[in-house]
Amino acid sequence: MIDSHCHLDLAAFSEDWQQVVQQSIGKGVSRFLVPGTTSAGWAQQVTMAQAEPRLDLAFGLHPYFLRDVPDANLQQLDELLSHRPAALVAVGEIGIDASLNTPVDHQIYTFESQLNLASKYALPVVLHHRKSHHLLIESLKRCRFQHGGVVHAFSGSVEAANAYIALGFKIGVGGTITYPRAQKTRQTIAQLPLSALLLETDAPDMPMQGRQGQRNSPVYLTDVCHALADLKRTSPDHIDSVTTANYCELFGR
Repeated sequence: MIDSHCHLDLAAFSEDWQQVVQQSIGKGVSRFLVPGTTSAGWAQQVTMAQAEPRLDLAFGLHPYFLRDVPDANLQQLDELLSHRPAALVAVGEIGIDASLNTPVDHQIYTFESQLNLASKYALPVVLHHRKSHHLLIESLKRCRFQHGGVVHAFSGSVEAANAYIALGFKIGVGGTITYPRAQKTRQTIAQLPLSALLLETDAPDMPMQGRQGQRNSPVYLTDVCHALADLKRTSPDHIDSVTTANYCELFGR
């Protein structure tokens, strides 16, 4: 299995992230994509990947932190992408979040600036969404973005998911589907082709069913794999095989 979205660089893992990686490997997780959120964190991600070759990296400016993002940060991102660290596989986590106080126009400007950088360096993107599928899809089309990516922690309609898939995107499937009450998301994921899906945890956030209030971890990715196998009426081994192939196809691993 591959965890296509886990924030091992955050403070919640500062004391034991390497131990978590080893424990996860013991549970069948072979690779980990660590997405960036702020310019201040990119150097740390590089250092971590130098210490652990199973880490893949994405660098991006997350919409949560855009209040303090000047154009200089976009220039810094451009320069970092130009050096193409060996672990780099994508631009992200980027996107638009309509639940924030940050003006949507500013979010769209920063998002599209990063899409253009991803195009410049022929990299896929890792997308964050909240109440913003229509805005993200409009931006992807306006920028004529052709390098695909993954819609992290997807929730929404089958129609929205298929619109992303038509644009070359995979759909990130995480702990939400382990909750029986999440019927809308579970029904949507059940209807999507397995060839379009990736596994993820979003650790340390989005804990699985039965682990509420605990630190989430890629150690628990098997919970997502088994829940997806139930939805797809297939075996966890088949889910592992196909989603791993999907990841490697998308990110060139």
